[in-house]
Amino acid sequence: MRKLITVLAAAITLAALMSATAMAGAVLTYANFPPAKTFPCIQMEHWKTEVEKRTNGEITVQTFPGSTLLGAKNMLRGVQTGQADIGCISIAYYPGVFPAMSVLNLPVAFSSTKVASLTMWDMFQKYQPKEFKGVKVLTMFTSAPSQIMSKTPVKQLADLKGMELRASGSILKVLGGLGAQGVGMPMSQTPEALQKGVVKGLVSSFDVLKDFNFAEICRYETITNLPVYPFAVIMNKARWNSLPANMKKALDDLGREQAAWTGEYLDNHIKESLAWSKDKYQVEVFELTAAEHAEIKAQGDGLVQAWKADAAKAGYDADALLSDMLTLKKKYEAELGK
Repeated sequence: MRKLITVLAAAITLAALMSATAMAGAVLTYANFPPAKTFPCIQMEHWKTEVEKRTNGEITVQTFPGSTLLGAKNMLRGVQTGQADIGCISIAYYPGVFPAMSVLNLPVAFSSTKVASLTMWDMFQKYQPKEFKGVKVLTMFTSAPSQIMSKTPVKQLADLKGMELRASGSILKVLGGLGAQGVGMPMSQTPEALQKGVVKGLVSSFDVLKDFNFAEICRYETITNLPVYPFAVIMNKARWNSLPANMKKALDDLGREQAAWTGEYLDNHIKESLAWSKDKYQVEVFELTAAEHAEIKAQGDGLVQAWKADAAKAGYDADALLSDMLTLKKKYEAELGK
């Protein structure tokens, strides 16, 4: 009888501790690498607000923008080892690690961030890439399409010949094929490089015209719809498994919604950025012809073939992945009128 009483007392104590833990809720740390004012961190703060609201404060999210907890290149490892519960990774910073979702980084002329972000989320849901099995994916989204911002006008592709442009990743190869000189460098070094004439412009999304005030130097903007960059918000698997079912459901329910919200936010922010740049600095925006856009696509064919080889080596049906992505792209373009 005494032993039974002891066991019951221990069970009651454990239940009380578990109840107290549940009442205390969960505190999650969320690391991000860009500056707080940029869109990956804006979406982080929106996600934090929604999570705390939808869980009635059972989950509290502590955010760390600007590489204050983890940087871009150690984000994946930092989340896996528990240095942060959650982290935002740029897939382009891990070449060869995420072959399936790297399909979003191909030069297929996305013109809308929302279309690209929803396409990415649906692709992840369908294929459930094995590269992500070590973490829990909370949401995915992309950057906006990459465009040319320059100190001298690029009214046609021929104007790119010999022009030094700051760029990164796969875009460097496309620029080379178009006759420009792509210069790889961090965004943080670009303002000084522009001022010193090391580069004559940059290739990025138009939000940086306002966010980094590049409109002051780069008064000429050319729509090229070069590749978007895919991002994933990942969570430490053990930390995820420690959460109760109701908290997991709240986070899961936000996955697609957050992808759509981020895409729409960035598309709207780019419109505001262009309007602000035209008003403050009288920037000019140039459109290329259909034939020139076809030339850009042709210059990217080598990147597509290289990606196919990498995806096939990783065990994927590359043609099916690419076809599914293009089908989803077309579907969302029709639905959203993009």
